[in-house]
Amino acid sequence: MDRRAFLRLLGLSSIFHQWLVRELAAADLPVVAVAEGADHVRVTRNALAVLGGMGRFVKPGAIVVVKPNMGWDRSAEYGANTSPVVVRTVVEECLKAGAKKVKVFDRTCNDERRCYVNSGIEPALKGMKNVELKYLESERYKKVTLNGKALKEWELYGEALAADVYINVPVAKHHGLSRLTLGLKNVMGIMGGNRGSIHKQLDVALADVNAVFKPHLTIIDATRVLTAHGPQGGDLKDVKVLNKVIASTDTVAADAFATTLFGFRPEDIAVTVTAHKRGIGEMDLKKVRIVKA
Repeated sequence: MDRRAFLRLLGLSSIFHQWLVRELAAADLPVVAVAEGADHVRVTRNALAVLGGMGRFVKPGAIVVVKPNMGWDRSAEYGANTSPVVVRTVVEECLKAGAKKVKVFDRTCNDERRCYVNSGIEPALKGMKNVELKYLESERYKKVTLNGKALKEWELYGEALAADVYINVPVAKHHGLSRLTLGLKNVMGIMGGNRGSIHKQLDVALADVNAVFKPHLTIIDATRVLTAHGPQGGDLKDVKVLNKVIASTDTVAADAFATTLFGFRPEDIAVTVTAHKRGIGEMDLKKVRIVKA
């Protein structure tokens, strides 16, 4: 293909995506983009393109927080943490859209230094300009009034609260208590205090937080999923390669679709059901526009 033909193709592609975004918005249904393929850079970009591209969310000069799951001292193949390839691609797209700075962090369960390195995320982001991979600092948590059914207030990380754009990038995986951990549960990575105490009413507490603090965009890494012994895993026999990336502005809808990848229904997951009942998002997939990229 010669250069002129290639440029014409790019122009048509841009026009198509603009038309698609307008059509999806006009449908007045939450949109879940699902991209599949072995090239995880490409499928991440394809999922974003369905929603209008990163430029729809990130404007020039914006401070962006990208919040993956990197809570466990596990390498990428074990499916316990978000894929470093997906994280790097999301960060790259933020920078291309004009982000002034992209901050990446998580409150880890294992030692943070080992988690950041062994998850592959720190090496993947090394050397990128205007990208800050940082450890959480106790003095930066802020008390937030929730007035929820389980939590009246809770400390959330200040830099997440202050960001112009917050992008939620969980990995899809099994969880011993909640059955699955997806987008809604990933908010625990910015929660301070004794997070273990909320497990008594996990679905209600997570709804309390997600009702007040909502990501602008949720991108679920389902390239490699942990199907048992989550959230930490540790046995490659429990890992299934799906090569999928899911993106939506509706975290509940994204979680609902991701749930089906494990053979469950959205109504099987209490965290999803409670969030839906609270009006945080849509879990009925008949009322969701699922677009394959």
